[in-house]
Amino acid sequence: MSTAFPRRRFLFLAGAAAAAAPAKPLRGIFPIAQSPFTESGALDLDSLARQVRFLNRCGAHGAVWPQLASEWDTLTEAERLEGAEAIAAAAKGLKPAIVLGVQSSDPAVAVKYARHAERLGADAVIALPPPKNDDPKAILDYYRQIGAATPLPLFAQAVGKMTPEFLLEMYRAVPTLRYVKDEAGQPLDRIGRLSEGSGGELKIFSGAHGRTLIEEMRRGFSGSMPAAGFADLYAQTWDLWQTGRRREAMEMHARTLLILTDLGLYGLEALKYALVLRGVFKTSVTRSRESARPFNDAARQALREALDFAKPYLRT
Repeated sequence: MSTAFPRRRFLFLAGAAAAAAPAKPLRGIFPIAQSPFTESGALDLDSLARQVRFLNRCGAHGAVWPQLASEWDTLTEAERLEGAEAIAAAAKGLKPAIVLGVQSSDPAVAVKYARHAERLGADAVIALPPPKNDDPKAILDYYRQIGAATPLPLFAQAVGKMTPEFLLEMYRAVPTLRYVKDEAGQPLDRIGRLSEGSGGELKIFSGAHGRTLIEEMRRGFSGSMPAAGFADLYAQTWDLWQTGRRREAMEMHARTLLILTDLGLYGLEALKYALVLRGVFKTSVTRSRESARPFNDAARQALREALDFAKPYLRT
């Protein structure tokens, strides 16, 4: 019997084990970068790169692109590849760890994105499950293929019906899958089962704009993936908490929650407008469905007032 396959498998697993301790820690505030578009609707690579440098100045611990808030499903394959290249180039020498989104309806394309991310020097990859496919066997095979494509650490973005038990099955089946962005069910109620079931090896991040960030830190979450526009407020909340300054962390998060009230009313365009106000984006153009509420002059004024309120606490 040939020993070639066992040797290849050994080398891959060794690489996967090394990936579990990346050069840049996969812990803290990892904002989901928005996708900037020109007035004509083209992907603005210069603004995308500028967003990475902005997140670095904010003190973010990482940056993630492209995911749901990045309108990933509106991007062409060429835009995904070019955008990843722009982000990787902009991030060289900077603090944030780079996590590139590789999801696709076609597992072969997801594998292509994962290998591309590795070539670019990304610190990790993240994938939503394949869209419009609820078959657990197909989902598990999809993550297996991504995990086998590269030794980079793999985040599973849990949505829909992905139970803790299924995520633990994925964890056991995919050597590189050691991180979950949990947006399925109630993450605060699920972290105990995920942590206990993996012996603490599966690290949990939150989404939903980090609204429950304080309680998440109490319960042992490894990080949060909020929107990018006020990343410095989130990063300060995290840093204060981790250094034992809990009251100051709670005060900082209270400021973020006030801003989130306005952002939540108006959807994705409001998130992008925050980056316009901060000199990062040139437009707030989106490709996705608009919010139920019109993003009009009154909404823009509300966000300008929120930014003015937060200005003394911003890092950049």
